[in-house]
Amino acid sequence: MFSLFSSILFSAMIQKVFYFPQIFPIFQEAHDFFVNTKKQTATQHLFTNKQLRTLLVPIMVEQLLSSLMGTADTMMVSNVGSAAISAVSLVDAINILVIQALSALAAGGAILCSQYLGSQNLKKAKRSAEQVLFVMLVLSCSLSLLCLIFRFPLLRLIFGTVDTDVMANSQIYFFFTLLSFPFIGLYDAGASILRAQNNTKGPMTISILSNFLNIGGNAILIFVFGMGVAGAAISTLVSRIFCAIVVIWQLRNPAEQIYVRNYFSIRPDWSLIKRVLFIGIPSGIENSMFQFGKLAIQSTVSTLGTVAIAAQAMTSILEALNGIAAMGVGIGLMTVVGQCIGAKRKDEAIYYIKRLSWLSEIVILISCAVVYLLAKPVTILGGMEAESARLCLQMVAFITITKPISWVLSFIPAYGMRAAGDVKFSMITSCASMWLCRVSLCIFLCRFCGFGPIAVWIGMFADWSVRAVVFMLRFHSRKWLQHHVID
Repeated sequence: MFSLFSSILFSAMIQKVFYFPQIFPIFQEAHDFFVNTKKQTATQHLFTNKQLRTLLVPIMVEQLLSSLMGTADTMMVSNVGSAAISAVSLVDAINILVIQALSALAAGGAILCSQYLGSQNLKKAKRSAEQVLFVMLVLSCSLSLLCLIFRFPLLRLIFGTVDTDVMANSQIYFFFTLLSFPFIGLYDAGASILRAQNNTKGPMTISILSNFLNIGGNAILIFVFGMGVAGAAISTLVSRIFCAIVVIWQLRNPAEQIYVRNYFSIRPDWSLIKRVLFIGIPSGIENSMFQFGKLAIQSTVSTLGTVAIAAQAMTSILEALNGIAAMGVGIGLMTVVGQCIGAKRKDEAIYYIKRLSWLSEIVILISCAVVYLLAKPVTILGGMEAESARLCLQMVAFITITKPISWVLSFIPAYGMRAAGDVKFSMITSCASMWLCRVSLCIFLCRFCGFGPIAVWIGMFADWSVRAVVFMLRFHSRKWLQHHVID
């Protein structure tokens, strides 16, 4: 009842704001933008509609298919047994931290490259790309080596006294997946550099082929050769090696604006490395803190019993699916805004953040509706118990109502502002709102108010709402345009 009331109340507030935008100047801009869209599109912009479609559609497809393939991968591993799926789930908690950190660093390099491309400084853009590759290789190899040396004490420190067979499977899975960190780093760097120069089809194709290679490898190694968790891990390792090799080869193409012909000639340029880290480290901390927050929430949900755990697990999968395409728009927005800032077209950066935020809102509305319609068949196909399925459907209904209200404003403008170099503000805001709203409210409602897993999504909605207000205030202030990432 509380969750339904809060959703209706907030929805009414939002409608009031949009119908009477003069009440809050922050929404006046959004209102004016919506009214004047036709007038604005008549002017000359850096990106045509066709160029935007060419940039965004492959990213959205890549994100969506990767998410679907990841779900299929998990389902295949679950056939090995409960110890296997538990081991994969536990180790992936570590792996995701590493992957998120590497992805954020690569995104920092992509912002630098896109701004240099916008300023037509191809020499510095190429030099920046080389430094991104160098930094990512060094850091990913270092992480891989540290995890290799300390893998046994690390697993015991984080997971404590789990069952013997779960720990044995965890050690096997972690060994092979940690060997893939350098290849993840190289692929993330290469894919980000390609996206920075508007080439999104290349990373999409590589990702799709890699995912099918992983699924096929799982099928052969798990079901034909009976290798269990080791088979799943080896398949993942091979697919990531494939990704890295292909993207590095693709970057050698002289037809690209940014290309690298001789990787062995790359030497560190500390001034550019500092700039890459200046953008990448805050984003890496932000992503890592989100993962720690998710672990804290999972720990709280685990106290609610098996029914709640199963319902929350399925709801998380469905919620990720209904936001993944819009997330792709945000990733593409970083390239667009980066080039606008590099070209000293701040007005264009503002315009595209508004425009792609509206596009993301449409994508979210469609995605939420589709996932809501598919939720019940998915719970049936997943063989969920009746009570878990009922809880899952309730939470999906709550998400379908609340996500279109605040999700876009809490995420999409922030992508654009990061591309302008406003990374520290995003890091502080995101980490504070997550721990103060999402995590704290979830723990309070679960442990002290007797709420079930719906508390997770009430906390999530509070987090999105606070972030939406703060980021829109920041966007309206234009302080995010005062950063200088390139010369």
